[in-house]
Amino acid sequence: MVTDSFLDWPFFTDGHRELAAAVSTWAATHLLQGTISEGRESVDAACRQLVRELGKAGWTRHCVPANWEADQGSAHTGESAFDVRALALIRETLARHDALADFAFAMQGLGSGAIALGGSRDLKDRYLPKVATGEAISAFALSEPGAGSDVAALQCRATRTNGGYRLEGEKTWISNGGIADFYCVFARTQPAAQRADGTASAEGISAFVIDAGTAGLSISKRIDTISPHPLATLRFDDCHIPASQRLGPEGHGFKLAMRTLDVFRTSVAAAAVGFAQRALDEALAHSVQRRMFGRTLADFQLTQAALADMASGIDAARLLTYRAAWLRDRGERASMEVAMAKMTATEAAQQVIDRAVQMFGGRGVSHGETVERLYRDIRALRIYEGATEVQKLIIGRNLIQRAAERGP
Repeated sequence: MVTDSFLDWPFFTDGHRELAAAVSTWAATHLLQGTISEGRESVDAACRQLVRELGKAGWTRHCVPANWEADQGSAHTGESAFDVRALALIRETLARHDALADFAFAMQGLGSGAIALGGSRDLKDRYLPKVATGEAISAFALSEPGAGSDVAALQCRATRTNGGYRLEGEKTWISNGGIADFYCVFARTQPAAQRADGTASAEGISAFVIDAGTAGLSISKRIDTISPHPLATLRFDDCHIPASQRLGPEGHGFKLAMRTLDVFRTSVAAAAVGFAQRALDEALAHSVQRRMFGRTLADFQLTQAALADMASGIDAARLLTYRAAWLRDRGERASMEVAMAKMTATEAAQQVIDRAVQMFGGRGVSHGETVERLYRDIRALRIYEGATEVQKLIIGRNLIQRAAERGP
């Protein structure tokens, strides 16, 4: 449960505070507390059920812009229509209770974000209502075997046909792969141009919505990771789709992908804060109960110092996270602040959880313990939606750009 002092921060409106309290109450009574079986079928079924439950509770409504219904037919481009603070509050709370619930919620937003930001009115009307209610599961298909952080290297091709496109190629590390009802897929519609330094340009990439079950789309491989959730490799073989399934103008897919990530990246930081806070809660409870050498673990100064570092790291990450969300909601330029939040929160959470594991000793690495699960859950957050190293590049580029704008 988020603390009273946290809810009192000036980043939030009364509506945000009410939302945080409501989600916290719901999560405490509805989530699985990490006890779900980790078999493939069990995880897939649980994820589907979680999306339905999150939709029924009204939380997935926050995964689509508040005003998408008011669009008059042109692609909506106002990222501020997303309530990023609400997304972050929900993810922090869900992550404290159950990593799979956080995943299920997050992918509803990331998977449909490109539709909200670049889709036609028809595409928004067809997909977004079902995302908001949890009736349809979405997925974001950008990464490829040879194109992860380097999106410009993607090879999946979308070739013009009479009235549409033919897709050929592969996408991998696709969250919700195999259970999604539709995929937002990014593919090359033009050959990659060469930059002056010889690297490939991201120009010529376009985005499409492809329904599961479309002829030529198949799941070629299911992927298992240390933190179980639905993940797969998609294969496109002579996959034909109408031109009406394209998102935005041809060749604008890279910009659309980056805009989508820029909206939802802040919520990754919030999830990391949620994982870290749960680890601190567990460590605190353990330290006052565990007796050794005639005292409790909490009596030792080394323990107190570790707890101080953990709490300080969490608060620093939280402040950066909600500053970034607040700036996004104000419509201000915030790519650097978002990158700072994502990098700091995920790295701090890894350190906090590692200390919690150390504090638990042998129990900390025992399968089934909460801190052991958190240790596996946090690791991927330092990689997906832009690895830590990518965030540093974003921060550095923005610093240089802003310095140049200010002048000498």
